[in-house]
Amino acid sequence: MQSSNFKDFRQNFRAKLEKIFLTPADTFDNVTGKFPIGFFIYDTAKKEDFDKISADVFNAKAEFIGTKNIYSYKNDRYIIEWLRNYYDKKGERIAYLRMIGTDMQNNRGVFITNVLTENDFKKKLFTIITKKNIIEMCIYNTVRHTIQETWLNDRDQFLYPNDGWKTDTEFQSDCLTFTIFSNNIQSNLDTNHLIPFTESEVNAKEKFESNFLTDFIKGKIKSEKQDDGLFNQENKAKLASYSTNQALQFSEEATDVFDAGRELWRYYHSQKDINVNASLYDIREYFQGRNDKGRMNSKSTDETYTELIGNLRQKLNVLAQKITPKIYEYEFLKQ
Repeated sequence: MQSSNFKDFRQNFRAKLEKIFLTPADTFDNVTGKFPIGFFIYDTAKKEDFDKISADVFNAKAEFIGTKNIYSYKNDRYIIEWLRNYYDKKGERIAYLRMIGTDMQNNRGVFITNVLTENDFKKKLFTIITKKNIIEMCIYNTVRHTIQETWLNDRDQFLYPNDGWKTDTEFQSDCLTFTIFSNNIQSNLDTNHLIPFTESEVNAKEKFESNFLTDFIKGKIKSEKQDDGLFNQENKAKLASYSTNQALQFSEEATDVFDAGRELWRYYHSQKDINVNASLYDIREYFQGRNDKGRMNSKSTDETYTELIGNLRQKLNVLAQKITPKIYEYEFLKQ
């Protein structure tokens, strides 16, 4: 009913869908996936294109828990089409955006990193983040991760948004903040350009390899906007103003995230034998360690770290709750 892979099926099978109810897939024998299975009642005597229907939803105990709108997305464009507007293949790479699919079930394959696998390159499952597109890339990453995946929303599609986000600078900085403190950057693999603080803020003992992010936040990074028009001299003043970023302003919720993160970074930099350019991933690895299979442990024996990382995650959850209504308002997702 929703997947773009079945567009041709929906165009040919045009019986009128009268009723539908949904149940969790793992209520069936030998099914472990977390996705909805639908039961449909069609009137084959009536022909129409499927557009939208409200489905009844039942949980694993056969209890009615509400309704959910199911869309065909036949007149919609997907979020990847929006993102392509902001590809920058010539700019200096700050990081990679790893991406796959346009539906909720593929969100785990979407993340910010500074290293990719050979398969990622081979299948072109990425684009690069530069100083020109960092805001848009962070919006994409945040939209894909702010709303928790469930069995019920597993097939929901992310869409080409309306233009409301373009003038909502608070939404933009909220998404930047969310991404800064939820990415897969590893400084031992390549330069960490997303360090969210200056050396003095966290009492670093050495200078960072990159201060890109703090310079960007302070408006010190100039975006090289290209003017190909005929009136270069006439627009020179406007272009100069437009090409210089202003210092970013942050919401109270985003500021709380930065404050919580700063305390964590300071605690890390007070330790011995650290990596001065550490990312959040590196900090977690330092305190949590790895098991005999090489996987990072889920917990740490350091009580101070546990309290600091817990506080950061709590502040991130508050920020995510603030961002969520905007995702629907700007139509990245349908309700």
